[in-house]
Amino acid sequence: MRPAEWITLIAQFAQLSQRQRQASIALLCGSAPHDATVALLESVVQPRLACHACHSEHLHRHGHAHGLQRYRCVPCGRTFNALTGTPLARLRHKSLWLDYADCLLASDSVRKAASQLGVHRNTTFRWRHRFLSLAKTDRPHGLHGIAEADELYLLESEKGSRHLTRPARRRGGHAHKRGISSEQVCILIARDRTGQTLDFVTGKGALTKAQLHHCLLPVIDKDVLLVTDGHAAYRAFSREAGISHQAVNLRAGIRVQGAAHVQNVNAYHSRLRQWLGPFHGVATRYLPNYLGWRWILDARRIRSPEALLKATLGAFPHLTVT
Repeated sequence: MRPAEWITLIAQFAQLSQRQRQASIALLCGSAPHDATVALLESVVQPRLACHACHSEHLHRHGHAHGLQRYRCVPCGRTFNALTGTPLARLRHKSLWLDYADCLLASDSVRKAASQLGVHRNTTFRWRHRFLSLAKTDRPHGLHGIAEADELYLLESEKGSRHLTRPARRRGGHAHKRGISSEQVCILIARDRTGQTLDFVTGKGALTKAQLHHCLLPVIDKDVLLVTDGHAAYRAFSREAGISHQAVNLRAGIRVQGAAHVQNVNAYHSRLRQWLGPFHGVATRYLPNYLGWRWILDARRIRSPEALLKATLGAFPHLTVT
């Protein structure tokens, strides 16, 4: 390389991101980013490696393919690798996965991530929902003490659907009916005072008592104090489930009654709405993935791309849930 070219090259070093600097160091040390990603994936899967067809652990090495070690099951003869049966199976560009995990943690849009990584936007869209399919499942097992619950309504979206059941709307659009109707999707969010949060997409229209029995009853303690607004469904649910309940009359302007308020869950609603804004409406069928994504960011339970890549494979050793 000519001296002038070298001066131009090193002048660009200050613009590199942390991930790009680490990749550059790995290249100088003789190991490619692809190799580092593969090593991380293999280390996660190796302790629980088994045949996905017959679940046998009696296997042996069977060559390499696409940079991954392949294995052959002795009892059934099937071959597989570390990604077989995982959300990352059959995806390409492994060397970019850690960079894409950085984009997820930064809440980048599909197009922005595609531009940064140099891939097609369809690729980053596919990666988004593959990466979140298992990572979103790491949630608290239950809520304790004082738990707040409130519902949030979003306009139903068929974004990306090939066969719409109604005329298309641009940039989200607006409901044709006033108030809560079947045009809106209900999201129930419950949060205790330690910050543990659970959310459920209950369906179209207003929240019902039956939906509360299905969603909340399995995840709250019997001695919990459930604090909500004055929605009649909460009162009926609490009475039938034998749970202590206190309603805050928000319509009368009463927001706090001693320790009873729903300000924590309402603040979570506000952060969720603000975060969803730049996506210009998300498809209803993908709402659980976005809710899980928001929980990852809000709780700061996964702070590095390596941790997110491990969570994509269902490995949560660094997380503690109640």
